[in-house]
Amino acid sequence: MSPADLRTDPHAASSLAPQQDVLVEENVSLRLLLAQAAIDAKSLLTAAGIDARERVAADKLQRVILEELHHRIKNTIATVGAIVSQSLSNLEGVEHAQHAIAGRLLALGRAHDLLLQARWSSADLGTVVRGATEAFNNPDEPKFSISGPGIRMTSGAVVAIAMTLNELCTNTTKFGALSVPQGRIDISWTLLDQPTQRLHLIWSEKNGPAVHPPERRSFGTRLIETLGRQLRGDVRLSYEPTGFVYILDVPLASLTS
Repeated sequence: MSPADLRTDPHAASSLAPQQDVLVEENVSLRLLLAQAAIDAKSLLTAAGIDARERVAADKLQRVILEELHHRIKNTIATVGAIVSQSLSNLEGVEHAQHAIAGRLLALGRAHDLLLQARWSSADLGTVVRGATEAFNNPDEPKFSISGPGIRMTSGAVVAIAMTLNELCTNTTKFGALSVPQGRIDISWTLLDQPTQRLHLIWSEKNGPAVHPPERRSFGTRLIETLGRQLRGDVRLSYEPTGFVYILDVPLASLTS
């Protein structure tokens, strides 16, 4: 049918109009579908880019974690080796050596337990102090007075402080305040306001037997001093008439960063 026929045949023109409407609707629908497909494609490409970046970041993080874990394992093995070799030196009999080694390894294990709970990121100084002294305390008649502000410490500082406190606790049960029923120990720490903030921690024994400077520096003493130096701090051991005193003065940055 020609256009002229459509003009002369109104019935034919009216029958074609619905078909044109359908074509227009389909055309509009197709355009909408294409537009939506373009949007979806752009979204998928964007998501793919984000996924790729996240995957790269995750791979990098995994490598860092594995390297750090490897480093920590090596440090732990070295620490255990030093504990064993130094504990065996200058000791009479296997039993004394076994107790010395077992105590220090337990302290190392407790420090790692704290770090595991904190996912090896940090731990609070008060939590570390209470955890290190718990095995030597008496809940029915507390032997320790512990006070100080909250300070989040890095993993290296946690191990150093926990090991130091274990040495102090072991020593005081043998020769110091905790070797007698009435003995008590005060542990306190403060932050000194200076251009570079420093932590000032004091372990002070009282009501114990008279103490005297040892004739020779034991492994425990050397360990305490070494751990303090690892934190770039100053360690002072004082044998006062009232009891033994340990003082650690250390830059706060050495504990927190």
